[in-house]
Amino acid sequence: MKNILIIDDDKDLCGLLERELKKESFNIIVCHDGQTGLDAFKTRNYHLVILDIMLPVMNGYDVLTEIRKLNNVPVLMLTAKDSEIDKVSGLRLGADDYLTKPFLIAEFIARVQSLIRRFTVFNNSAEEKIILSFKGLDIDVSLRSVLINNIPIYLTAKEFDLLYFLASNQGKVLTKEQIYTHVWNNDYSYDDRNIMSFVSKLRKKIKNEKLHIDYIQTVHGIGYRFSLEV
Repeated sequence: MKNILIIDDDKDLCGLLERELKKESFNIIVCHDGQTGLDAFKTRNYHLVILDIMLPVMNGYDVLTEIRKLNNVPVLMLTAKDSEIDKVSGLRLGADDYLTKPFLIAEFIARVQSLIRRFTVFNNSAEEKIILSFKGLDIDVSLRSVLINNIPIYLTAKEFDLLYFLASNQGKVLTKEQIYTHVWNNDYSYDDRNIMSFVSKLRKKIKNEKLHIDYIQTVHGIGYRFSLEV
């Protein structure tokens, strides 16, 4: 059974989400303040964290920062804040997706299932070991790990999905619509800032200063491609 941690101070909403997620056979842990949620996160393995921004004791941004020091579990930001700066801030700190209240339960469940599916699909012990190797860069698909010059690089679940999609299509120009549809597993909503933010952060993490390599190239007006020169 998959474990989901909900950290939100809206008890009525938490009750609703817990009931709906249990119908999908998920095991749910609910916390109503940031510090309690972070403490609960450290006690067991989770497949998804649903995290509000405006929380008592410790806000969602700080909780997310601490989670990312420990784990690359998918994090779905669930909040009443809907400004671009709030959304981008969460994504830059390592959130994998963002849903603004109020929302449709059907969309919420679909996003939860998508995030968990992408996180667990490569962790099946029966899966054949697959490693994509380039100049100075190794991507272990089965372990969802990345090495730059044999040094481990931490990526969030969504950043890994993005890198894997680009690298497995090396040399092919991928539009923002293709990237969004495949990596986010959702209909394209012209959310270019979201994609640009993720690509920018991923680029910084995997930039190979030693070999002077930029693995991800921008194709202006279209999208991105993974370099053929590597």
